[in-house]
Amino acid sequence: MEGSPDINTVLTNSLSPASDATLRNAAEQQLTQAAETNFSQYLVTLVQELANENAQGHIRAAAGLALKNAFTAREFSRQAVLQAKWLNQTDPETKTRIKQLALETLSSSNAQTGQATAQVVAAIAGIELPRNQWPDLMHTLVRNVSEGTPHQKQASLTTIGFICESQDQELRNSLVTHSNAILTAVVQGARKEETNGDVRLAAITALGDSLEFVGNNFKHEGERNYIMQVICEATQADNSQIQQGAFGCLNRIMALYYENMRFYMEKALFGLTILGMKSTDEDVAKLAVEFWSTVCEEEIAIEDDNAQVESSEQMRPFYNFSRVATNEVVPVLLGLLTKQDEDASDDEYNISRAAYQCLQLYAQAVGASIIPPVIQFVEANLRSEDWHNRDAAVSAFGAIMDGPDEKVLEPIVKSGMQPLISMMDDPSVHVKDSTAYALGRITETCSEAIDPVQHLAPLIRSLFDGLMNNPKMAASCCWALMNLAERFAGDPGAAQNPLTPHFNQSVSNLLTVTGRMDCEPAVRTASYEVLNVFVQSSANESLPAVASLSTVAIQRLEETLPMQSQCVSVEDKIILEDMQTSLCTVLQAIIQRLDKEIAPQGDRIMQVLLQMLNTAGGKSSVPESAFATISSLSNAMEDDFVKYMDAFSPFLYNALGNQEEPSLCSMAIGLVSDITRSMGERSQPYCDNFMNYLLNNLRSTTLANQFKPAILQCFGDIAGAIGGHFETYLSVVAQVLQQAATVTATAEGSYEMFDYVVSLREGIMDAWGGIIGAMKTSGKTQTLQQFVPSIFQLLNSISSDVNRSEALMRACMGVIGDLADAYPGGELVEAFRQDWVTILIKEVRTNRDFQPRTIETARWAREQVKRQIGGTQTVMLQT
Repeated sequence: MEGSPDINTVLTNSLSPASDATLRNAAEQQLTQAAETNFSQYLVTLVQELANENAQGHIRAAAGLALKNAFTAREFSRQAVLQAKWLNQTDPETKTRIKQLALETLSSSNAQTGQATAQVVAAIAGIELPRNQWPDLMHTLVRNVSEGTPHQKQASLTTIGFICESQDQELRNSLVTHSNAILTAVVQGARKEETNGDVRLAAITALGDSLEFVGNNFKHEGERNYIMQVICEATQADNSQIQQGAFGCLNRIMALYYENMRFYMEKALFGLTILGMKSTDEDVAKLAVEFWSTVCEEEIAIEDDNAQVESSEQMRPFYNFSRVATNEVVPVLLGLLTKQDEDASDDEYNISRAAYQCLQLYAQAVGASIIPPVIQFVEANLRSEDWHNRDAAVSAFGAIMDGPDEKVLEPIVKSGMQPLISMMDDPSVHVKDSTAYALGRITETCSEAIDPVQHLAPLIRSLFDGLMNNPKMAASCCWALMNLAERFAGDPGAAQNPLTPHFNQSVSNLLTVTGRMDCEPAVRTASYEVLNVFVQSSANESLPAVASLSTVAIQRLEETLPMQSQCVSVEDKIILEDMQTSLCTVLQAIIQRLDKEIAPQGDRIMQVLLQMLNTAGGKSSVPESAFATISSLSNAMEDDFVKYMDAFSPFLYNALGNQEEPSLCSMAIGLVSDITRSMGERSQPYCDNFMNYLLNNLRSTTLANQFKPAILQCFGDIAGAIGGHFETYLSVVAQVLQQAATVTATAEGSYEMFDYVVSLREGIMDAWGGIIGAMKTSGKTQTLQQFVPSIFQLLNSISSDVNRSEALMRACMGVIGDLADAYPGGELVEAFRQDWVTILIKEVRTNRDFQPRTIETARWAREQVKRQIGGTQTVMLQT
């Protein structure tokens, strides 16, 4: 940008508000062009403007922002390009000049400039520190904090904070070697002796960001004591922001260094955090509450971990901080529950919500110990004249439903149900909403306490009253109703269940709510979800009502079709798609519940779904919902579904080939499996296209590896459906399966890779299972025999690999049994006589953690193998 008539103008324009986007975009293009023309000169020009004490603060800040953006980007690929330009295209002299001026500018008295410069230094540090470059940076920053002016101290500490908060893993790894310098700087700045509040705040903020890298320092008692002393003193600072930073540090320390906290909890933290929770500054109080949430989370995790170890030496230290403090901390939390803000939005995080979350965690951490103080609070406040107290009482009751043993809670819940249901008529909508949510918690975690004779009728009535008359309560009421429906569904196929007397009225209420013109979209969606669960949970006596509901659902879907052309705004389109998706989900549940009885409605259902698919735009969620409904319909109608295939197959082919929308493509792959299983041999005319699309997707570099197991499984389903006709595809598919079998995970591989290999092998085995069965039933096992050695090779690899799943083992047992059954003449006897085959079957058959169907499959495989190899191995196979 050398020779530019006015760098100030360009930088000023780059800060233009959104209302003047043209000016801002032009300025950004000028900056980009300058960077591409001469990168080094561009950097020098910007750093000189950043360092120019005669320039205005906002100009210098803009220069700093542009300079930082020359090194960093949100996208990983872009970031790598920018870092390479600094490393490979910037000469050493320019680098030194830029770093020198940036460090000097940290002493600027202009706050905007100091903040911008801290970002610049941190951006360069992010490139150089992981490469062991700029070795004197941390020492310079430490010296600045020790000897510099207040502005220099603050900017240097802010720089350290920016460096430490980076998520770049290479940088984070390198910071461990700088932990002494980082700690020296931040602890010095955070001491109570530091009189400048801005400096101390910057230091305590940087300390919070650096705690992850100072683990070695925390191992030394002397250093740890000093760090804890400085932080504890900061919780008592006059500046509330410093207090917030200090409590934030304590939260982080408890999460990172729980095992070192016993001494400090006894001597200081217990009292300091109780005091902090009572602070008049809500932000301070929230962070003090969060400290106890962190304590509970850690202790819950430690107990879970310790329950899984094999010896006491592997157990993590566990100090029971939460249980010891229950009688002091819980009453404070209960008091904070009464601090609700009547005007708070649903997603606003305030002190009462922080206290509620902590109380939930406390119940999980200490179990039944939490019940006495909470019940005492509930009894004292449930009938209070102040709605805040009543609301806190019902909230507290709901908060402790997950944690104490259900048998301990049951009598308490039973005695509290009637009073709680009556609170649904409270004059305060806040209390009613909290009551509905508390009832939802009860129905989710302690539903055995709900007496269907005594409680169900008034409970359902009160929840529907809340849903139909107050949108604020709708979400809580819907959640509770769904939990109730699932709880009282009874045994599948039963004539009646406890919901049956309430089913028709419940459906009527839900249709009324969802049919209102003024119904809020979120309420409509939640109500359809309830309707979906009620249908799934219906007993046989309710099936006529479910059949009638199908007509309503289809009609409502038909009524949405003209609306597609009437949508003007993006919001209208989203609302319409949500409605169509909800109705498809309800219709899917109806089809699954009615099964073959849905056939008379099949034509009308397919007609409306095909019209929806025909008019759905790109990136719409509607096709996925329609496909799911069609899947259910194909399962219900079986081979009769073929009459819709000519009209539907083009949509299915398009989805199979739509690699730009992976979720839709995935849904289509699953739908091919469903349809071929349903239609059997009648799907054969469509299989050439299916196979072409599936094979193309396997070769795709666009689709993730996670698609491959489902595609392989789909091959097995197609083979199972069309039997001997699959011979056409056998050689190609066998080659694909053999190639997939070579994929393995190394010992250093990621968990994701281990999971992928298991899933891939499940897909391979499912495919071979379908193919073997198809070749056997069609008398074509001779064409399959050349591929059998590769199947045994993979089975052998699986047998010696500890990385398995039950589904994989069940599939392996199925393939072993199918092979033995397919070649009854003893053609494979030598393969089956291998010791590892016997051992593998026995391992699966005797595994008590496996489901009965897996063990039964292994027993069946054993019998097939015994028949294959005859009497010579019978004794060996019996255990």
